[in-house]
Amino acid sequence: RIFPSRHTTNMARGPKKHLKRLNAPKHWMLDKLSGRYAPRPSPGPHKLRECIPLIVFLRNRLKYALTGDEVKRIVNQRLIKVDGKVRTDATYPAGFMDVITIEKTGENFRLMYDVKGRFTVHRIGPEEAKYKLGKVRKIQLGQKGIPFCVTHDGRTIRYPDPVVNVHDTVKIDISTGKITDSAKFDIGQLSMVTGGRNLGRVGIITNREKHHGSFDIVHLKDSQGHTFATRLANVFVIGKGNKAMVSLPKMKGVRLSIAEERDRRLESKSM
Repeated sequence: RIFPSRHTTNMARGPKKHLKRLNAPKHWMLDKLSGRYAPRPSPGPHKLRECIPLIVFLRNRLKYALTGDEVKRIVNQRLIKVDGKVRTDATYPAGFMDVITIEKTGENFRLMYDVKGRFTVHRIGPEEAKYKLGKVRKIQLGQKGIPFCVTHDGRTIRYPDPVVNVHDTVKIDISTGKITDSAKFDIGQLSMVTGGRNLGRVGIITNREKHHGSFDIVHLKDSQGHTFATRLANVFVIGKGNKAMVSLPKMKGVRLSIAEERDRRLESKSM
């Protein structure tokens, strides 16, 4: 008879329900010492490391609550809408391009990255809050030959415009869920980087390198003339030509060098 070793590890059963604070994504900007755990985002349209739970947004960014219990009371009053739908889950994963609406204060926010790769509190007007952009992940034929496309936020939209292709961006009306406009993925289009080292930078696509069996590389150029490159999967078209379809956060997606940042800081201090 063979006895199992004490050191063998069994596979975990069931879903993980906890998240240690040091393992939380850095862009949530949670401090190390004010707890052992971090809020684990619920399963939803955005990945754990590419989202921000409502509790972090309301408590740590907007400072509308001091504790997690206060956030639960806020969401249970059905005051918070994400993409036009009331969400009562404090750990609901909101992600890139999602529109968060607080009707009681008359505020609308679009989740966008700043040039340091963090979700920023980007306020938008009521007109802009009526739509969002979605990157097309795949296009398929469903049952009975009905075409549909799947966007980066998990939406399945039937009968998309035949000109829409994978990697393109579609403009979605939040109230109806229908596509109202689209922007092709092509050279000369304004795009934002949504992953990798250049996360949060905005530039115009200048070149696409195709590497069969590997990752395609896209080269971009920002409004200051700086060039950078990233993988095709990280490029999100946000405009037609150099005209953006959504308003951009503070720095307009232009990353400064350390020396430029220092000079700007000194300038603002002297003024």
